[in-house]
Amino acid sequence: MNNNTSKAKKVIMYTGLILWLVVNLFPVYWMFTFSLKSNEEIFGSNVVGLPHHWLWSNYTSALSTGKMGLYFMNSAIVAVATILITLAVALMATFALTRFIWKQRKTLNKFFMLGLTIPIHASIVPVYVTLSRLNLLNTYWALIIPYSAFSLSMAILVCTGFMNEIPRELDESACIDGCSVWGIFFRIIVPLMKPAVATVGIYTFLQCWNELMFANIFISKTALKTLPVGVQALSGQYTTEWGPIGAALVLATFPTLLMYMFLSKKIQESFMAGAIKG
Repeated sequence: MNNNTSKAKKVIMYTGLILWLVVNLFPVYWMFTFSLKSNEEIFGSNVVGLPHHWLWSNYTSALSTGKMGLYFMNSAIVAVATILITLAVALMATFALTRFIWKQRKTLNKFFMLGLTIPIHASIVPVYVTLSRLNLLNTYWALIIPYSAFSLSMAILVCTGFMNEIPRELDESACIDGCSVWGIFFRIIVPLMKPAVATVGIYTFLQCWNELMFANIFISKTALKTLPVGVQALSGQYTTEWGPIGAALVLATFPTLLMYMFLSKKIQESFMAGAIKG
């Protein structure tokens, strides 16, 4: 009886997992097949099925006519710079907030956490005015600086939880062995923060890779536009070829999937660590 109950539970569990997998993979499948269809198939009877004619030319059109290659490179530059700046500032700030005793450190930490309560798009006007006065509009910095600033609060919150769990005895041992403050930071703290770094990296990447409002307002030069703006520009005023738009969306989604594949183990470790702390 117990064996039958156990088998029934496994069947239910695996059935649920398969359904969950199908639900999560279906949008990816639909977007890929969507990118290889013509308007007639997309708006006809073949909405979900495989294309009757595989139009790989949609990708060529997206890369050449739609300039997706240029927009992809711009997004990559902004994303990489934002991630590096956010991680560098967050790790150093967290190190100062958690490993040293000094006045007003708790107040400063609360100030950083205040950033979590401010919607990024609620600050468009002051950020625009500031960037305009600094002559930073229509530059990569017009996106890198705001993206880094608004990602910093979450990054410090994540890093603080992990850094508090690192035994202070490691710092003391390294100090006795003649290690400087920077030596402790780079040789002891940073290597142990890899799960947190992966989590912050994914979060920051998604925030800046998919952001449209800032990129649309702060950048007007075609040579500096990012992927979300480029995909939006593929929509015509009177008629729209939806196949190339689907191809552009596939190209825009691919780096996210690739990044998660390489960092998924570290992210799982961060979730496990958070569960253990809780």
